Amino acid sequence: MTRVVSLFLPRWPTDRWRRRAGGAAPPGERPLALIGQDGGRRVVLATDAAAAAAGLRPGMAVAKARALIPRLVTARADPAADAAALERLALWALRHYAPLAAADPPDGIVIDTTGADHLHGGEEAMLAAMRARLAAAGIRARAACADTWGAAHALARHAARPITVAPIGDTAAAIAPLPLAALRLSPALVAALRTLGFLRIRDLMAQPRAPLARRFGPELLQRLDQALGRLAEPITPVRAPELIEVRRHFAEPIATAEIIAAAIAALTRPLAEALEAKGLGARQLDLLCHRVDRAAQAIRIGTARPLREPKHLSRLFCEKIETIDPGFGIETLALAASLTEPLAATQRASALIAAPAPDIADLIDVLANRIGAERVYRAAPVMSDVPERSVRRIPPLAPATGASWPAGWPRPARLFTPPERIETVALLPDHPPLAFTWRGQRRRVARADGPERIFGEWWKRDAELAAVRDYFRIEDEAGARFWIFRAGDGEDAASGAQAWFLHGIFA
Repeated sequence: MTRVVSLFLPRWPTDRWRRRAGGAAPPGERPLALIGQDGGRRVVLATDAAAAAAGLRPGMAVAKARALIPRLVTARADPAADAAALERLALWALRHYAPLAAADPPDGIVIDTTGADHLHGGEEAMLAAMRARLAAAGIRARAACADTWGAAHALARHAARPITVAPIGDTAAAIAPLPLAALRLSPALVAALRTLGFLRIRDLMAQPRAPLARRFGPELLQRLDQALGRLAEPITPVRAPELIEVRRHFAEPIATAEIIAAAIAALTRPLAEALEAKGLGARQLDLLCHRVDRAAQAIRIGTARPLREPKHLSRLFCEKIETIDPGFGIETLALAASLTEPLAATQRASALIAAPAPDIADLIDVLANRIGAERVYRAAPVMSDVPERSVRRIPPLAPATGASWPAGWPRPARLFTPPERIETVALLPDHPPLAFTWRGQRRRVARADGPERIFGEWWKRDAELAAVRDYFRIEDEAGARFWIFRAGDGEDAASGAQAWFLHGIFA
């Protein structure tokens, strides 16, 4: 099922102006209006939230706006620069989220995220991350995800929620309560429908189609069908001028996995040659499949390091062929390197000189494209006594940091974050438990070692000034080994709650 994200930027011109002005921009509470010419009149073209709250609207004469708000800040609007910046924002979305992204002028972008949300923690988490990244850049946004471009566009602009995720296959129910303007109809058509009593999208759904088409023309049913998924609305992805891309058109549409795999292999060779000519290697590649019904499907792969080996790239794509729905056939395949880095030519090791060093980059690429790049990582030490702060994730092929954990204090291979509460039978203050209950199972302790006392890092948080944990390594009667601790020193209530927690499991 196709899933589309629409990002609505309600104050895009003013947010972009403030971002460009930087420190010279007026305070956020100071009303701002961008002005331009409408024939011979100077009018307001865009307002920020403060100006809109004070009653300013686009189209209002500048003299009237200044009369309403004497302290109004005005600047010249630049719609062409706003549109160009929106294209660049779509390129940002293409590089970070999905290969099918485009500007949705004048105030948004649209992204086909089919099959990509799991790489970002799910749809809701992905939308929240998008909004957070834009907010960090000073751009306010609302986001929606639905089965179609039209539905996502409508929900982002008219659902009045920061984030909206329409359930899969339930588009009609999601957009039914929205006003007619959510269908991207012309204002004149919306006004004509209102005179007949049509106020919500649900009012149109139950009506016979033929009379609507005769009375209002094809636009109404076209937009309604696009929103409900009855009519395809392909996204034409934005393309950077420097993008390295190769295409192959087919005289007859292709549909079988074997032919698609052969076509991919044929595309990777000229792409590798183009990358080599520029001294680049690909870190991210997109395969776009243009079907005969004008729909487009995309596959994205990533690599752990820059490369341009055709066989390896072809293998990574072929592992995802099963995700392609060819429909009635694919007429064009396009392969693009959407993220590249410099890659110099290297001399392969000869058997007469030395054995080649082990290389796990290919394995990392396969795993990362199967389960997500964020799930493939290495653990690196961090200078901290608190166990959950003593480790961080680094890329799998990152160079060694040279740091290590203290060898005299063994740490478990698996650490729970946060620690899990357990019930124990133990003597205070310095004895390990005789038995404990974890996840509903009672275990008797056969062996124990400890305590290892760890103090809180008071220089980071005042709450840790008196905090103490006493850790024990224990083994139950079945031979399983655990790392548990008591919060507190067993005597002073200020040092902790005196409760027991299981923090890790030894291999």
